[in-house]
This record gives sequence, C-alpha cells and structure tokens, in this order.
Amino acid sequence: MARTYVIGAGLAGLSAALTLSRNGRYVTLIEATKRAGGRCRSFHDPALDCVIDNGNHLVMSGNKAAMKFLDEVGTRHRMAGPKGAAFPFIDVANGKRWTVRPNWGPIPFWVFAPWRRVPRSSFLSFLPALKLLAAGARQTVADVMPAKGALYRGLWEPLIIAAINAKPDQAAAVLMKPVLLETFARGSAACRPLIAKVSLAESFIDPAIDILESRGVDIRFGERVQTLSAENGKATGFAIGDESVTLEDGDNIILAVPPWDAASLLPDLQVPAAGEPIVNVHFRLPRAPMGDGAVELMGVVGGFAQWIFVRDDIVSITISAAREEAQLDAADIAARCWADVQVALGVHGPVPPFRVVKEKRATFAQDPATVAKRPGPVTNLANLLLAGDWTNTGLPATIEGAIRSGRTAAGLAWKPQKGRKA
Repeated sequence: MARTYVIGAGLAGLSAALTLSRNGRYVTLIEATKRAGGRCRSFHDPALDCVIDNGNHLVMSGNKAAMKFLDEVGTRHRMAGPKGAAFPFIDVANGKRWTVRPNWGPIPFWVFAPWRRVPRSSFLSFLPALKLLAAGARQTVADVMPAKGALYRGLWEPLIIAAINAKPDQAAAVLMKPVLLETFARGSAACRPLIAKVSLAESFIDPAIDILESRGVDIRFGERVQTLSAENGKATGFAIGDESVTLEDGDNIILAVPPWDAASLLPDLQVPAAGEPIVNVHFRLPRAPMGDGAVELMGVVGGFAQWIFVRDDIVSITISAAREEAQLDAADIAARCWADVQVALGVHGPVPPFRVVKEKRATFAQDPATVAKRPGPVTNLANLLLAGDWTNTGLPATIEGAIRSGRTAAGLAWKPQKGRKA
C-alpha cells in the first residue's frame, strides 16, 4: 500500500499525519529529536521543578485550523481564556490599566465605546488600521499606519510585534490582513485569546501522538533524515544514518522541517531567511499571584516585557522581535522582566527562580521582501511536498499557519493535483 513519509513532528508534521491517517493513508512520522512539538515543545525544568513551554504561544478562538486540531485530539477543554474577548494591558511606566473588549458580531460597535477601547483614543483612531486591509506586497506596517497615538501604542504596536515577530517598520503589512479579518473583524467570538492551561504538550502535542499511535502510524523519534535522493523529477528515497529508505510507487514525502533543514535536503529550494529572535522568561512564584488555577494574559506597554502569561504559580514573559534583548545576560533579562511583573501583578520580593529561553531562529524574517519568497507546498519533485509555518500560508508564522500548512500538504499527498504524480 502507498505510504506517506512525514519528516518532522512539529505542528505542521503532526497536522499532516493526522489528516492522512484519518483518511486511511499509511503514514510514517520521522522526527530528528526525541520528542515531538518543534518550537511548541514542553519540558520539565529542574530549576523550576515544573513543566514549561519552550515559548509562549497564543491561540485565537477564530483560528479555525487550530480549533479543528484541538477538537480532533479532544483537548479544546485544555485551553483557557475569558468568556468574551478581552485584552488587558498595563502601562508599567505610570501604572495605568485598560482592557480592549471587542463586541459580539462583525459590526464593530465597540470602537465607539470608550470603556472598550484604549484610553485617550477615539473611533477615528481606528481608521488608519483599515489601510492594512489594502496594503501592497511591498509595504511594511509603518508604511500604511502612522506610528503615533494612544491606540497605536496601546493596542496596534504590541499586537503587530507579537503577531509578526518584527517591528512595524520591518513587518510585512499583508500579514496583518488575515489576522484582522479572521479574528477582530468577526467579533468577540473569533478573537478570544486562548492559552494552554498546563502546557502546549498537554493541549496539542501529546494527545496528537496518542491518536496517531492508535491509528497505527509508524512513529520514529531520534532519527534524522540526512540526505534525499531523486531521479527523473521524483524523490526516490532518503537516508537515516546507515539506513536507506526506498520509495515505492505511490509513496510520497511531506517535508515538515525548519527552512534551514529543508534547504540542506533540497539544495535548489529557496527558503526564507531566519528572522528576529524571541525571548521567553519563566518564573516560578511561591504562590499563584491571581488565584489558584488562574490562567491569564496581559499586555505590557512602556516596559521591558511585552506580554505576561500567568498559569497558576508560573508567570511567563514573551519578548518578540528581541534582537537586542537576546544579547543580554539571562540574569539581566530576568531582573528587568521581574520589575515589570511586580508592577503588573502587584507582587513583591527578590527575583524568584527563573528560566530564560532564547529562540534565536524563532520565525522566518517576515519583512515584505522575504515574505514574497515563501515557497508553496509543491516542489520540483512530483512526490515531495513542503509544510511549515514558513511556507506560503498567507499567514504569519503562527500555530494556525503551521497546522494549515500540514493539512494543505496532506490534501495534496492524498489527492494529488491534476497533472502531478504522487
């Protein structure tokens, strides 16, 4: 029987394997490391004596692919968020707080309600954001949206940096269009912020592996594909250490690895360059600062930190587009973040136990020139497809983009396009 070899067990690879196995395809999932998850992996940290995520990831309730993934693995209940869309912020420079609260339904009545928007903003402040919906492929966010005003500082700037992992003068404006249309433009039901209650592994990764195993998927951890062989426009096999795997008629490959690994296996493939680092800091507090079992999100303005994630007694900080911050010593980063946490959460005391995680290649470079070079799922080898948030999903490099890319590649592998042989 024909088999698909999915190389890479991040969310793109897991999504592809789930789609294929659900449709009866024989699948082998190969992962170079000893655990699945890619950049969404979780691990037990001995210094904190708890499980933490490699990096913080936010899912929006309007992320249809992510919601479908959670439903398939049966773990939507393991995500937490406010009943309605609510984005609390604090300006740590002056202690002022506000919460952005989009209303139910697609008509944005909330922009007319002062208590729902950023203080000192008006409904007219939202008009420049409409330009993002008509932005050209060569424009940055800064080209179409003026970097001034209370609304920009209190909502758009932190949202853009988090979504695209780039400063507005570098971030491709076209990437914000789907973010806005699929979430804020659809009302509060589509833009509820959701966080894994315990860990990304518990919500996304481990249950996906369990289901794949129950479907008979052959899963191989700790095995790196080192070379690919091809002939007459088709992949013919690959090597894992001393083992050679030969593709039979009807077999195909989905390459769901980071772009630099894809380029090493396919030298003729043009992949986007690595972008800005993301720095994450995890603190273990003596007690839960917002109550036992609380799961909360807070945006930070005017400080060193950008977003605060609270899970019970674990407080995690995310700093995107962190090229300068990533150069600092871990203790310095932790101290600066802790100063912001104390103001934001009303906690006091010396810096608690912490772990700093620097993702130096967190995303591809999401500037206009690089975004234009993202490859699609189809390659010049008829039976080899690509998946990953760095491929041309039309979205920023996010969980949603990774899952969609895996589903797209799986669809092409299962039902090849007319004119392609799989």
